[in-house]
Amino acid sequence: MKRHRAFAIGAAMIFSALPLPGTPSHAADPRVADLVQAGKIRVAVFLPQYNKDAATGEIRGVGTGFVAVELARALAARLGIEMQVVGYPTPLKALEGLKARECDFALMGIEPSRVAELDFTPAVVQFDYTYLVPSGSTIASVRDVDRPGMRIAVVRNHASTMTLSRIVKHAELLGADLPDAAFDLLRSGKAQVFAAPREPLMDYAATLPGSRVLEDAYGVNNIGIAIAKGAPGRLAYLGEFADEAKASGLLRDAIERGGLPTFRVAPRGSARTQ
Repeated sequence: MKRHRAFAIGAAMIFSALPLPGTPSHAADPRVADLVQAGKIRVAVFLPQYNKDAATGEIRGVGTGFVAVELARALAARLGIEMQVVGYPTPLKALEGLKARECDFALMGIEPSRVAELDFTPAVVQFDYTYLVPSGSTIASVRDVDRPGMRIAVVRNHASTMTLSRIVKHAELLGADLPDAAFDLLRSGKAQVFAAPREPLMDYAATLPGSRVLEDAYGVNNIGIAIAKGAPGRLAYLGEFADEAKASGLLRDAIERGGLPTFRVAPRGSARTQ
């Protein structure tokens, strides 16, 4: 089974995330009083941001989902409450779950279409978007892709696809619901390239002899903490928490522990929109 480290992505490794160094419990902060009263914080992950244990049903975050779970674990420890992981089949279903308040936050690409429906903190982590091309392809850079007759395999409703749809003028996008199905479009020859975050493309390239991941990128995914609209206090609190997670090294450690070499911690003060 592929690791899908950046869509989903990578072997999940669990560590005990304690409250951030030098910070007291914020259980009394009125901005998160509802979470403390509920006694839990529910973090949303969507396929392929997680794996599910067939025997126990336990959901384990991987890739972006791994980082999301570790942030939630640290926040729960700080507030003295439980953490719950809620799995959704697609990004769209996770967005709907946030809006319905079935869950409390998720890590998502900060896309204009999502900003219209959810509130986001500034970016927490970042990674690049690029293309996977099969053996024998003459495509050398992202500039070679957008031309008439070119078919690009993409994952529907993923931030990498939303970014691509704004810049592609001539090529055709062939959508699939999940990365494996999009990869099959490339492998079967129905598409000439596969657009995605760099990390999972590296995993897919290892399974397709002669294929290669382009060195340059067509975009950058700025991943922020997303919550339902109408809670400015909670949003501000989570933004401050994310800044402390950057400064303390918690985010850097989560990236390293999750085996995510193409991820990077977003600079403080990163934009809320792309």
